[in-house]
Amino acid sequence: MRVLRLVGFDTSALAEQPSLVHTTKTAIFHGVTVLHRVWIGPSSPNAKYAFIRGEEGTYPARSIMGELGLVAARPGRRGLSRDSRGVQVVVVALVSERLGFGWSGGSAKKEPDVEGASHMPDRPAIITNPLTNRGTAFTLPERAQLGLTGRLPSTVESLQEQAMRCYAQVQGLETDLAKYVYLDRLHDRNEVLYFRVVVDHLKELLPIVYDPTIGEAIRKWSQEYRWSRAVYLSIDRPQDVEASFDTLGLGADDVDLMVVSDAQAILGIGDWGVNGTDNEDLLNDPQYLGNRHARVTGKDYDDFIALYLATASELFPKALLHFEDFGPSNARRILVANRDKYRIFNDDMQGTGAIVMAAVISGMKVTKQSFTDQRLVIFGAGTAGTGMADQIHAAMIRAGLSADEAKARVWLIDRNGLVTDDMTDLPDYQQAYARPVAEIQGWDRTDGASDLLTTVAQVKPTILIGTSTVHNAFTEEVIRAVAAGVERPIILPLSNPTEKIEAMPADIVPWTDGRALIATGIPIDPVDYHGTTFSIGQGNNALVYPGLGLGTIVSGAKHVTDGMLLAAAEAVAGQIDPSAHGAAILPDVEDLRASSAIVAVATAAVTDGVATNFPDNLVQAVQDAMWEPVYPASLPR
Repeated sequence: MRVLRLVGFDTSALAEQPSLVHTTKTAIFHGVTVLHRVWIGPSSPNAKYAFIRGEEGTYPARSIMGELGLVAARPGRRGLSRDSRGVQVVVVALVSERLGFGWSGGSAKKEPDVEGASHMPDRPAIITNPLTNRGTAFTLPERAQLGLTGRLPSTVESLQEQAMRCYAQVQGLETDLAKYVYLDRLHDRNEVLYFRVVVDHLKELLPIVYDPTIGEAIRKWSQEYRWSRAVYLSIDRPQDVEASFDTLGLGADDVDLMVVSDAQAILGIGDWGVNGTDNEDLLNDPQYLGNRHARVTGKDYDDFIALYLATASELFPKALLHFEDFGPSNARRILVANRDKYRIFNDDMQGTGAIVMAAVISGMKVTKQSFTDQRLVIFGAGTAGTGMADQIHAAMIRAGLSADEAKARVWLIDRNGLVTDDMTDLPDYQQAYARPVAEIQGWDRTDGASDLLTTVAQVKPTILIGTSTVHNAFTEEVIRAVAAGVERPIILPLSNPTEKIEAMPADIVPWTDGRALIATGIPIDPVDYHGTTFSIGQGNNALVYPGLGLGTIVSGAKHVTDGMLLAAAEAVAGQIDPSAHGAAILPDVEDLRASSAIVAVATAAVTDGVATNFPDNLVQAVQDAMWEPVYPASLPR
C-alpha cells in the first residue's frame, strides 16, 4: 500500500482515478502549518499522475517514484528540492499491507484516515536527516522547540562525548568489515559525528573506511545493501540522467565535487558492476543489485559519458568532476578527450600519479638526484601504471629532457612482458611507451617477450613500481637485481589489498640490505632491521585529495593542470623529512588536512592561468573553506 501526502499539487488527474480515495489533514513542517490531501492507491503507478506547482509552472514530481523523504518544489526548475520557506511539501511513505496506512514526518496529532487503519509514529525530519541530526547533543530547549521532547535519552551530551562513545563501540567490534558497516551507518545517521570520530582517529580508521577494508565492503555491496545516498545513473535509461540529479534538490552553487564510477576496474577486485558487468559471478548472483547484462561499449557508452559530463557541468557548473575506477580502455581516453573542456580529474591516473610523484620527489631528496637522472620500470601497465608514467614523464620534461629523451627512460611491463612496438593490439595508453623491439635484441626472452627480471637486470631502474595486483611478483631475485643496479632504489609495491601486493617491506628491507626507499599501497607496520626501525609510508591517494580538491575549489580553476598536480605532489613530499636512515618517504595520513597542499595547488592554478577566483589572502581563503566537523551554533531552519 502506498500513501502520498501532497501539498501544492495539481490533483485533477488524480481525481479522475476511480481506484483512489482521499482525505484531508493538516500537519506542521518546519514550523509552517500546511494542508495535506492524502491520496491512497494500490501501488506506485499513481505517482505518475502527481504534478507540483512552482512559481513558474507545473512540473512532474518525478522523485516520488523511488525516493523517500521530505522535499519541496524549487521554482523555475524541474524536479524537487527543499524550499527555504518550508512549503509546497511532498512526503512519500511506503507502507506495507500488514501495517496498513501511515504517515511520515510532521509533528501534529493526527487521527486514522480509514476505519481500522493504524498510523506509524512521527519521526521529525531534523533527526532523520544526517546533515541536521545531533542526537543526544540537542539541548533540552532545542528538543522542546523541535518537537523532540521525550524522543531522546535525558542526558545531553557534547559532540566530544558522543564521539568517545562511538569510538568505544567501534573498538568493541571484532572485524574490520563490521567496523566499516558501523561507521557507514553512523554516517547515514549523523554526518558531523561520523567525521568527528574519523578525524579524531584518522590513522586508525582510514584503513577501515578506505583501503584496504573498502575492497571487502565493495565485494559484499549487494549482500550488505541497506540504503544509499548515491545517485545511480543507468545506461539503460539515459533519459533519467537529469531527473536523477533533480531528486537531490541541489542548486548550481551547492556542489563543489562529484565522484562518478562505472566500477569496471576497482583496484584489487576488478569489475564490480551495478549498471552492467562482465563479471559472471555477479550476473549469476541472485542478490546482485545492478543491471543484469554485459557492459555496454562503443558509441552508446561514449554517448552516455558525454551526457553525464554535459548534464553535471550544466547543473553544477562549479563542481570538480572526479572519475574513479574506470577501466583502462576508457579512463585515459575520457580524460584526454575532456580535460580541456570540463573541470575533471581521474583519480586512478592523476591522483595515483601525484602520490607516486610525491614519493619519488621525497626519495630524490635522499639520493640527491633529479627527474633527469631517473630510469622508471612499471610492472602493471593499466590505468594506474600508465597514469604514473605520464606524470613522471611530464616531470622529466619540466626538468629539462625532451619528450623523446623522457620516453626513453620509461619501461612498461604488462602480463605479456615488456611492452614493445611489435606487439599487436596495444591499447592507446600503452602505445606511447612501447619500446622499439630492436632495443631488446640479445635480451633473454620467453615467447618473444622480456620478463620483469630480465628488464630490471638490463635497465637498472632507479624506480620500480608495482601496480599489477600480482602477489609476490617482486621476488627476492628481482629485488636483489634492482639493488645491484643502484645504491638507493625507490621501490613502490602499490597494489592492494594485502593479498595483491607485489612484495612486503619486511622482505624488501633485508633483500636490499636496508638501502631501498619504500612506500606501499596499504598501511604497513614499521620494519626492524639491524638496529634500525624502517617506517613505511603509504602511497594513499587520500593524501592528495584535500590539496587538489580544495585547491581547485578555492581557486575556481577551470581545469586541473599538470602544474596543479605537481604542486600537490611537491606539497605532500614537503610534509616529511626523509633524510634520516629508515625514515618514511611519505607523510602519515594524520597530516591529511595540512593546508600547505591546498595553498600550493591554488597558487599553481593562478600560475597556469586557469583560476577564476583571486582572493586577497589565499591562506585565509583556504582556512575559511576548510570544513570542521562541529555542530553549527544555530539550528537549521
